[in-house]
Amino acid sequence: MKYLPLNPEIFISNRGRFIEKMRKNSIAIFNSNDELPSNADQLHTFKQNSDLYWLTGIQQEDTQLILFPDNPDVKFREVLVLVRPNEFKEKWDGYRLRKEQAQSISGIETIIWLDSADAFLQPWIHLAETIYLNTNENDRKSSHIPVRDYRYAKQMQERFPLHEYQRSAKIIKELRSIKSLLEIEVMQKAIDITDKTFRRLLHFIRPGVKEYEIEAEIWHSFLSQRATGPAYGSIIASGDNARILHYIENNKECKDGDLLLMDFGAEYGRYCADLTRTVPVNGKFTRRQKTVYNACLHLHKYAASILKPGISIADYTERVGDEATIVFQKIGLLRKSDIKNEDPENRAYRKYLYHGISHHLGIDVHDIGTRTAPIRAGMVFTVEPGIYIQEEQMGIRIENNFWITKTGNKDLMKNIPITVEEIEFFMKNKSI
Repeated sequence: MKYLPLNPEIFISNRGRFIEKMRKNSIAIFNSNDELPSNADQLHTFKQNSDLYWLTGIQQEDTQLILFPDNPDVKFREVLVLVRPNEFKEKWDGYRLRKEQAQSISGIETIIWLDSADAFLQPWIHLAETIYLNTNENDRKSSHIPVRDYRYAKQMQERFPLHEYQRSAKIIKELRSIKSLLEIEVMQKAIDITDKTFRRLLHFIRPGVKEYEIEAEIWHSFLSQRATGPAYGSIIASGDNARILHYIENNKECKDGDLLLMDFGAEYGRYCADLTRTVPVNGKFTRRQKTVYNACLHLHKYAASILKPGISIADYTERVGDEATIVFQKIGLLRKSDIKNEDPENRAYRKYLYHGISHHLGIDVHDIGTRTAPIRAGMVFTVEPGIYIQEEQMGIRIENNFWITKTGNKDLMKNIPITVEEIEFFMKNKSI
């Protein structure tokens, strides 16, 4: 790993929170992700199952966590299963964790090897009444690939058909959405890396630069600051490309007079930052660009002001839509007749703002959490309104990350330049 070791108390605390939710005399089993083939004898870069990582901090493939808090043998109440190191294989594929290292990362004392795990697990299963299995559930995920979580669940149910089974995802979804202070500290590190990178880009961007050159600067800046890399595919969208929400080609030239929308964030210790800024390629907003940008910034600030405990995402989105309707009328995008005749299921403002305003953020950039229940203190959300005008070939989005507190929220990106004046100042003064 490129990042410095995280505080193992993060994972110790997370396991404790999960165990508190488990039924009496139950066992929970979490598996690592598959290593997925790409082409020929190559594999895609391995990325650990987010739930297993949240509980252990272990990034290695072929890993398993077993939680059995009522195990009569105290030392086997938390067990980390690792692939046994093989010196010959390590010459080809690299170093694998030893027990002492895994203990230091995870805070788990009992480590066993994968090739002996079944002999331990079977008698524990016989002692338990309920088995929690993971299914990597996310409302945004749609996949028909039979990944390890689902294969393992099927195997366990066939092997032990008379046990009661529970989805650990129901507990994990609730717990992972509430970030501890230690988790916020790691997220802030990812955000600070993103902040430094954005300031670097403000000095680098100019007419004639290619979108992919900007993406390369992001990679360079992230890696030089110990980030694993981008938390997701960076969006570097100049001109009319900015209206494409998930534009990732990043292959066009940035032209004088155009705006450049950049949506990127660092991943540090598996925790994500998610920033969007829109800047003028030549360093100076036109009058119209400034008007639309400030309208978007107004929506951003309004959305942040109402993002508090107790509000639901649905109500929050509706209220931002009400404000967008007013703002879009002021900047000449909507007429009174458009609003009067709008379809309640497809409101008039949606022509120019056609995505959600916020999503959960954490170990995953689209992190798991409630989309219907009221927002709670401890959650982290993006706030990212946008204005996309086809007739003017213009797209603007502004995004910061907010930690929900008991009385409101804290802007974790408050130090990153955001106003027209700040952006123009840093683009003009290359030495700052």
